[in-house]
Order: sequence, then structure tokens, then C-alpha cells
Amino acid sequence: MFCCCSNSCGSRCLKSALGALLFTVFLFFGAAGMAQNSDRKIVKKVPVTYPSILKSRGIGGVVRLKVFVKPDGTVRDTEVLGGNPILAESAQKSVTQWKFSSASSETAIELSVTFDPHADPGD
Repeated sequence: MFCCCSNSCGSRCLKSALGALLFTVFLFFGAAGMAQNSDRKIVKKVPVTYPSILKSRGIGGVVRLKVFVKPDGTVRDTEVLGGNPILAESAQKSVTQWKFSSASSETAIELSVTFDPHADPGD
């Protein structure tokens, strides 16, 4: 392996080279798929249904989703990144019906849906 510094650099140079390689691979594969675009605005938002049994028992939380939005603004798919599985299912059912602003290509947007059992229904 070629090292731009003196031979005494040891593992520090190797770690730097590996870090640079991993960063380059991340950039390449991250840019190769679909764009990460948080600039797309929500045009139509279907309210999320809070499962009544969880709300009555005071069970809430945050569900994190990755939403795959087609160029026309419709949702192609969602992927759960974290949260209660029952709440996640409810969030996915709603977010799948959302409509986003149009764009030139498909984008992936990460968003969070909060379920608060103490919030008023109008919040």
C-alpha cells in the first residue's frame, strides 16, 4: 500500500486510508440510488389513526419512517426505521396516502410521526 507520509506512521495512516475509502464508497452508493430530498412539501396529509387500545393505556411514542416518493408526488413505499410496531403500522397506512409536491425524480424522505396519548385530538 502506498503511504504519503513516512514509514513511521503505522496504523494511523492505514486508518486514514480506510476511512477515506469508506467515505468514498458511501458517497458513491448514496448518490447512485434515489435522491434524499427533504425539500418536497406535503400537499395532502391524511391524519394518522391512533389505535384506541394503545391510547387508552397511555402507550405512545415516535415512529420513524423512510418514505419513497415517486416523481408525481405519490408514495411508492414506506420503510419503518424505528418505533412501536403497532403504531408503525398505523403511521404507514396514513403516510402511504399522503401526496407530496412533484419533483424530477423519485426521492426518499425520512420523517417522524409522534403518538402522544395525552394530546388533544385536534393537535
